[in-house]
Amino acid sequence: RFGSRVTVVHAHEQILPREDGDAAQELQKTLESEGINFVLNARTTSVKTSNGQVVLTLDGASSPTDVRGSYLLVATGREPNTADLGLDKAGVQIDSKGFIRVNGRLETNVPGIWALGDVKGGPAFTHISYNDFQIVYANLMEGRNLTIENRIVPYSVFTDPQLGRVGMTEKEARQQGKKLKIGKIPMSSVARAIERDETAGLMKLVVDAANDRILGAAILATEGGELIQMLGTLMLAGLPYTLLKGAVYIHPTLAEGFFALMESVQPVD
Repeated sequence: RFGSRVTVVHAHEQILPREDGDAAQELQKTLESEGINFVLNARTTSVKTSNGQVVLTLDGASSPTDVRGSYLLVATGREPNTADLGLDKAGVQIDSKGFIRVNGRLETNVPGIWALGDVKGGPAFTHISYNDFQIVYANLMEGRNLTIENRIVPYSVFTDPQLGRVGMTEKEARQQGKKLKIGKIPMSSVARAIERDETAGLMKLVVDAANDRILGAAILATEGGELIQMLGTLMLAGLPYTLLKGAVYIHPTLAEGFFALMESVQPVD
């Protein structure tokens, strides 16, 4: 895939640990079919160079003792860059990790100071930063009272295939004790995916059985990030998934898969 043999070392038991296992396993299977090797549930204890190679020593029940390669890419996450902003002089509060504390209107504890985007913590998405701006602008300039509470935030993991996501996972919904309906289809059942020879992936819908509203969805597919937007919009409108059962979808498109997805929804438990 990268013109090289690639090994991914991950500390969790599955890739994408916040996602449902079926989507994560399907993505891993697809990447493994292209020669990418995964070492899961393993932690790196040391890094050194030997004979022109980078050597990682690993600690994990099922991991190899070490992994060798030409290059090492370390994905360590992010830290807020707030230490030199002089926030203490203004009296602006931060949390234990250095993120600026805000309320639902993105106001800090100091009147007249707002915090938008990554600096306030939470998912570090550009589209969230832009929506933060929209909220603050509407409240300041238009006299509205918008908040970030309960907003619907779709996102995409730009792997190939993409994982488009919105709302709760099935795991999260179950943890909240909700009665569910689940719909799921493989992309191999979508005509456009077959025509493009891009059948890896799946579509999954998590529905509240009490009112048929969508709690969350996952689309692992070519253009999964585009496809998930339709389901996010339906959630924003507070409408039931059944609205899409009677929709007419252009043939052949990837969105046509929504027809089969809606028909697949069944009560669970």
